[in-house]
Amino acid sequence: MFSHFLVALALSSAVLPTTLLAQTTAAPKITENKSRFEQLELFNKVLHLVETQYYRPVSTEKLVEGALKGMMETLDPHSAFLNKEYFEKMQNDTKGEFGGLGLEVSQKDGIIYVITPIEDTPAFRSGLKPRDRIVEINHEPIVGMSLDQVIEKMRGKIGQKITLGIIREGADGVKQHTMTREVIKIKPVKYDLVQDNYAFIRLTQFQKHSTTSVVEALTKLQKQARGGIKGIILDLRSNPGGLLDQAVDISSLFLSEGVVVSTEARDPQNKEIRYVKKSGFKDLTTPLVVLINGSSASASEIVAGALQDHKRAVIMGSQSFGKGSVQTVAQLDKDRGVKLTIAQYMTPLDRKIQAVGITPDVGLFEIDQESFDKSLRDDRYIREKDLRNHLTATIETPEEMKARLESEKEERAKKIKELEEKKKAGSKEKDDIFKTFNPKEDYQVLSAIKYLMGFDSFEKTKNKK
Repeated sequence: MFSHFLVALALSSAVLPTTLLAQTTAAPKITENKSRFEQLELFNKVLHLVETQYYRPVSTEKLVEGALKGMMETLDPHSAFLNKEYFEKMQNDTKGEFGGLGLEVSQKDGIIYVITPIEDTPAFRSGLKPRDRIVEINHEPIVGMSLDQVIEKMRGKIGQKITLGIIREGADGVKQHTMTREVIKIKPVKYDLVQDNYAFIRLTQFQKHSTTSVVEALTKLQKQARGGIKGIILDLRSNPGGLLDQAVDISSLFLSEGVVVSTEARDPQNKEIRYVKKSGFKDLTTPLVVLINGSSASASEIVAGALQDHKRAVIMGSQSFGKGSVQTVAQLDKDRGVKLTIAQYMTPLDRKIQAVGITPDVGLFEIDQESFDKSLRDDRYIREKDLRNHLTATIETPEEMKARLESEKEERAKKIKELEEKKKAGSKEKDDIFKTFNPKEDYQVLSAIKYLMGFDSFEKTKNKK
C-alpha cells in the first residue's frame, strides 16, 4: 500500500465569515449554565491534578490545547481546534501558495519518492527527477518518518537553504541537492485540447485564483481549436474542495441566473443563499460534461450539483464523497483558531449532499473496459458516510440512528472481509504512483468525448428536420 500527497493540497472546507458562527449559536439557558460550570470545575480539577502530580512538568498551554482538540473531535470529522501550525497551514493552502521546494512526492514501502518537480521551482532547478528517492534532509536520515513528517521538514521559512540527500537509479551513493525555499504557487488548473475540438479542464482544488485560471484555460483553448470548441469536459475527480466563493464563481461561468447553493443551519431562519454571478466570462451554450468520483468533495459537489440541477451539464463518473457540511473558521487569537461545522449545503433543488453525495447521470469507471464488471462490485473509495461521527443529511429519530449504525457496521465488516480475501489471494495493487496523467488516453475523458460527439450528432439531425 502507498499513500500519496500533493504538496499544498487544500483539505480545508469553505471558509465563511465568522459572523455566521455568532448567528447560529443560541444563548444557553440558566439551567445549562449551572451544568457547564460544574463540568468546567471537573476539568479544572483534572488539570490541577496533572500539573501537580504527573511525574514530569507539563506545559499548561499544551494540556489546554490537547483538551480543546479532544473536545472538537467529539463533534464531527470536520470540526477542529487549529493550533498555530495548522492555522497557518490552512491559510496558506487556501491561498494556493507557501514556502517550499516545489515537489510532488509519494511514499511506498516506507520510501519517499519524487513524483515530479514542479516547473520553475527550486526542486526543478536543482535537477531533481521523477523516481529519485529522498533519504536525507539536511544530512539527517529520514528512515521511519511518515510522508507528512517529511513534507513538514521540507517546508520552512522563505529564503532558508535546505539540502536533500537523493539516491538515483543507476548512480552511486547519495547525491546532495542544496536549494533555497521560495514561495511556491500551485496552479490549480491543467488543460488540453483533445481530438482538436474538445476542451479538457482539470481543476485540482478550489483556491484563491481557481476561477481566473479556468477562464484563462478556456480562452486559450478556444483560440487553439480550429472550427471552435464542440464540448467542454470539466474534470473534478479527486478534487477535495476548498473555497466556497470559488465554487459559486466557477458555477457562474456556465449559468445565466438562479441559485448555486444554499445552506441549512441550526436556526431555520438563518439560511444563506448564493446566487449565480451575472457579470464576467460566460459560456452558456457549449455542451458540458463534469467528471466526478468518490474523492470529489465539498466545493466539487456544489459545482456538480448546481450544474446538474440547472440541467446545464451531464455529470459522469461515480458517486461523489458526500461532504456537504459547512465550516466556518473563527480566529481565536493571533495564531490559533477553530474550524466549526455550522450548516449543510443544499443544491438549487434543495437536495442534500451530506453523507449522500452527487449521483452521476452517467456511471463511468476509471479503468479499461475489461475490468468494467469487476468495478461494479469493487468500490475502493472511502466516503463521508464511512467517517466516524459523520453528520447525517437529516436529524434522525433514535430508531433511524440505530438502523443506520447497524447498516454501516455491516458495510464496514463486508469491506474488511473483502480486503482480507484479496490479501490472502496475493492481490497486488498496480504500481501507478509514477503514472503521468494524459487526458488523451484517459478512459473517462474519452468516454465523455464520445458522449459529446453523440450529442453533437443528435443536434445536427434534429436541426435538419
